[in-house]
Amino acid sequence: MKRSVSLLIALFVLGAAARMCLYTVNEREYAMVFALGELKEVVNEPGIHVKLPPPLQNVVYLDKRILTLDATGADLVQTSEKKNLLIDTFVKWRIGDPRLYWVSFQGSERAAADRLSALLRDVLNISVNKRTVNQITSSEREKAMVEISSLLQDRVRDVGMEIVDVRLKRVDFTPEISESVYRRMEAERKRVASEERSKGAAQAERIRANADRRSEVILAEAYRDAQQVKGSGDAEAAKIYADAFGRDPEFARFYRSLEAYRSSFAEKNDVMVVSPDAEFFDFMKAPAAKK
Repeated sequence: MKRSVSLLIALFVLGAAARMCLYTVNEREYAMVFALGELKEVVNEPGIHVKLPPPLQNVVYLDKRILTLDATGADLVQTSEKKNLLIDTFVKWRIGDPRLYWVSFQGSERAAADRLSALLRDVLNISVNKRTVNQITSSEREKAMVEISSLLQDRVRDVGMEIVDVRLKRVDFTPEISESVYRRMEAERKRVASEERSKGAAQAERIRANADRRSEVILAEAYRDAQQVKGSGDAEAAKIYADAFGRDPEFARFYRSLEAYRSSFAEKNDVMVVSPDAEFFDFMKAPAAKK
C-alpha cells in the first residue's frame, strides 16, 4: 500500500515538474524564453521544448502569422498637382525578427499597429506627392503600391516587422474638387464627341463628292454613247436619204420643198414676205407641171 502511495506521489511530482519544465511551440507562433525577466532565447521550431521551472524561466508567445492593418479611415494626401485625394489602404505584415519586435513594442500588437500606421502615412505622402491624379489612380497605381511597400519595409526593418503587401483600396477626390473634375471630364467627352462628328462630316463629304464625281462620269459616258448611237443613226438615215434621192432627183426636190413648207408654216402666226413668183412656191402653184 505504501509503495502504491509513494508511486502515485512520485508520478504527481514528475507530472508537475514536466508541466513546469516543458512547453510546446506550434507552427503559428514564436516562443520567447525569459530568465528572470531577461530574454534568453527565441524558439521558432514547432514541437516540445524544455526550460527551467518558474520563476527561473517563463515563456511568452508571439503570433507568427500574417497580420492585417486595415485603416479605419481614408488619409488625405496631396498630389503633385496640389489636388487632395482621399486614399484608403491596408497592409499585410508579420513579425520578421521576434527579438527586435519585443524590444520595440514589448509584444504589444496594438503598439506595433499604431507605429505602422504612422509610418504608412509618411511613405504614402512621399509616393503620392510626386505623382499626378491620373498616375495615382490609373497609369502608375501598381508602381506606387510597390514603391510604398518598399519604403515602408525600409522603415519597419529596425523594429522587427516585415511587410508582405500594401494595397490602395480606394482613391477618391475630396468633395470640393469632385465637381471640377466631373466638369473637366464632361468637357473632354464633348471634345471627343465633336472631333468624332467632324470626322464623320468629313467622311460624308468625301463620300458625297465621290458619288457626285461617279454620277458625272456615268452621265458623261451615257451622253457620249447616246451621241455615238445618234450619230450612227443620223449617218445611216442620211445614207438612206441619199440613196433614195439619188434614184429620183425630182422626188428629192419635192420632198425638200415639203420639209421647207412644214418648217416655214409651223405656227399660225408665222409670216413670210416673199414674191408669189418665187421659186419657193413652184410646187404649190402648179404641182402637176412638175411631173
